[in-house]
Amino acid sequence: CQSLPKNLLFQLLGLSIATLSTVTHYGLHFTLISDISLESNSYRVIHHAAFYFGICLSMTLILAALLSSAATVRESQCLTAMGFFCFALAFCGLIPAACWRYTHSTEVEDSMMDVYDLVYEEVRRNASSFRRHELTAIHEAFLCCGKRSPFGDTANVERKTCPSGQVHDVGKDCLQEIQDFLKKHMDFVFTLLGITIGFMVYGMILTSLLWFSIHFSSNLDRKGKYILR
Repeated sequence: CQSLPKNLLFQLLGLSIATLSTVTHYGLHFTLISDISLESNSYRVIHHAAFYFGICLSMTLILAALLSSAATVRESQCLTAMGFFCFALAFCGLIPAACWRYTHSTEVEDSMMDVYDLVYEEVRRNASSFRRHELTAIHEAFLCCGKRSPFGDTANVERKTCPSGQVHDVGKDCLQEIQDFLKKHMDFVFTLLGITIGFMVYGMILTSLLWFSIHFSSNLDRKGKYILR
């Protein structure tokens, strides 16, 4: 019964991951960039993959906690083994995700900044009303104003697309704002993933000890018992 509060902690961790995945997928900043990005840009694929990975991870974690709780109450070796399998499955999914974080550390922010560059340059060259609307939406979402461009004066673009009250000279560079926003978000995400990895190891150890405890107590119960025929 002492493991039941720990299983509740696993369920809360799973719900936290599901909440973060939902916020990341449906948040204004991320959906805006995803809707604007081209098919050739990798951001849209990363955006959807991160959401489905987070939801699957949270469901696996919650299922593992429920199985462990049921195994504790019923003292079932089968349920304990299934709980261990779920923890191990989640752990095996988390390790590649953590490795991807360090091998592709700048891919997400680069793809987001590429989307902004594309929209900005199209507005600067063609003054497209459709693209201008998208650029204005990005400026309003990230509370920034234009970028430092080597292609000459861009004040006309920024005057038409920046939020009211912002002046180019004091406005925040959008590429820097996107980078800073994403860095903070990714640091939070991977801190949570790091905590989850630690709890996965703890969960596997806990379910292993529970399985052995049930196994040996079951064997001890059989000792000294005789059947009359």
